[in-house]
Amino acid sequence: MKTLREFLKDESGATAIEYGLIAALVSVAAIGALTAMGGSLNTMFTAVSTALNNAVNPPAP
Repeated sequence: MKTLREFLKDESGATAIEYGLIAALVSVAAIGALTAMGGSLNTMFTAVSTALNNAVNPPAP
């Protein structure tokens, strides 16, 4: 019985689970932010690429 009571009072595993949940939440937030930013980065790099292509090979008049 004493061993069972000590096992039920031990909270060290709960702390590890809490840290795991926090890490998972931070990961989900980072993935969401990077996904949202991905579209705008794609648009920006496409504009830069087009401007560079036009500077090297100007369109015909």
